[in-house]
Amino acid sequence: MRPVTASPPLPPTPAAPPGVAHPKTIRSFVLRAGRTTTGQAKALQTLGPRYLLPYAPAPLDADTAFGRHAPLVLEIGFGMGEATAHIARVRPDDNFLCCEVHEPGVGALLKRIGEQGIANIRILQHDAVEVLTHMLPEASLDGVHIFFPDPWHKKRHHKRRLIQPPFVALLASRLKPGGYVHCATDWQPYAEQMLAVLSAEPRLANTSTDPALAGYAPRPDYRPLTKFEQRGLRLGHGVWDLVFVRRHG
Repeated sequence: MRPVTASPPLPPTPAAPPGVAHPKTIRSFVLRAGRTTTGQAKALQTLGPRYLLPYAPAPLDADTAFGRHAPLVLEIGFGMGEATAHIARVRPDDNFLCCEVHEPGVGALLKRIGEQGIANIRILQHDAVEVLTHMLPEASLDGVHIFFPDPWHKKRHHKRRLIQPPFVALLASRLKPGGYVHCATDWQPYAEQMLAVLSAEPRLANTSTDPALAGYAPRPDYRPLTKFEQRGLRLGHGVWDLVFVRRHG
């Protein structure tokens, strides 16, 4: 996802769990311009009632929301949902709770759900920071996916990057022991920041142990190469995956 408009004024910062203080500039999204297509609008109307969950500042009953008990994976910012739909198809035994605020992307993923018969996705059209803070209890997640968050290239905008210590501390608190967080980026300076921030969180351990990989992980088989990523790789651009797990104890 790449924003084309400036971030609007921030709403009041939600109360954070003890020991987690969120800088007011940290949110999981920035508003973008975009037009919802006819197909996306139809999917929102016909499939939204089944697959869209309302935001509420109360713990989510995931078993009820999905109609079954299964491992729960949170995806933050799924764009147009191409990778999300693929991962849900190849991992049918997992439940995927997906946060995205942009209506065209939500409509696009709903359209994929309908066309591909995907049953293990639910969508929250809301800021993932507030979802994590208010709807997901401690040790409730088996995994977190954050693929290609906005890198905020300019130095004066680095404070807007999502992957920062308070946010990673919040993620770690929501992961079960052995649960994982998987990040991916195509911007090397952001990859370096991600690696430093994730490595500094004492409750997380890096799964990459090969010195030749310098702390980065091989791309897991479940994460597909997007068209944007394939184009970048053809141009010689790098992509960095990071996979950390919540320590036991």
